[in-house]
Amino acid sequence: MPRFRTKPSIPAFALYGEASAAQPDMLHIEPIQVRSKLYRWEIEAHTHQGLHQILWVASGPAEIALDESRERCTGPVAVIIPPGVVHAFRFSRDTDGHVLTFNPRAVIEGDVPATGEALRDLFAAPQILHLEPQAVATGRIGALFVDLADEFAAADSAASPVPHWLGRSIVWRLAQQSARQSQGARRGSGHADLFTRFIVLVEARHRDHWSVARYADELGMTPERLNRLTRAETGQSALDIVHARLAREACRRLTYIAAPVSKLAFELGFKDPAYFCRFFKRHTGASPRDYRRAMGVSDSTALAAH
Repeated sequence: MPRFRTKPSIPAFALYGEASAAQPDMLHIEPIQVRSKLYRWEIEAHTHQGLHQILWVASGPAEIALDESRERCTGPVAVIIPPGVVHAFRFSRDTDGHVLTFNPRAVIEGDVPATGEALRDLFAAPQILHLEPQAVATGRIGALFVDLADEFAAADSAASPVPHWLGRSIVWRLAQQSARQSQGARRGSGHADLFTRFIVLVEARHRDHWSVARYADELGMTPERLNRLTRAETGQSALDIVHARLAREACRRLTYIAAPVSKLAFELGFKDPAYFCRFFKRHTGASPRDYRRAMGVSDSTALAAH
């Protein structure tokens, strides 16, 4: 599996390697080769705050890391990267495709609600969509990326609505593709909306170690009703979902941040590093040290304590 170097912290960019802040109406596309060539075909671990990103690998190999998951693949694939997800890539000179980075406002503002729904469904979680090379839908998606890149490079692109239209079309097409590949996708029932509110709250508060009662109170329901809701949607209790999110965050930090385990434990809201190690092993089956070793983390400073 691909291995990526740890750092003292995970950098956040608007565009990789650039310190400029994201604009509210930002929509940017560029060929994979343009930026990756500057970094010897390797884009190291980073995040985008408030920005959505789609990596379109039309052809050629790519090594992809999304949070703690890692995969080698060959195009055509679409990599869906929600805001805040740690990601890293390795390409080759033969890799062809585009990187689309945008503020959601640039895609959905002034458009019908269906685009917002497509954006929400597509970016509900990081994912890699594998497409059939000869499928008609794959050809349409690839053509949209090429057309968008051409329009973006045109002299009048800043004043033209066409890039935004094409960006919406890409989101729409990929959301359709994602729905086809998903099993048992939920469709906007009241329960699904309430479950989504719970997941959003967990995303914001999992490091605060809220009780299930606290989550239920924020959602205006009893803990018993919240547990019925989460079991109906996932087969898991509310606490299982909270703990799974905390464990995923621990995996992410152990993989990408070169810091002692004790420091990471405190950052994740654990007052006792030993309890964190027990929590982590209970949810992953490995100690933090063994997990790092399995993930190929080679920076010795990252293994200083556990």
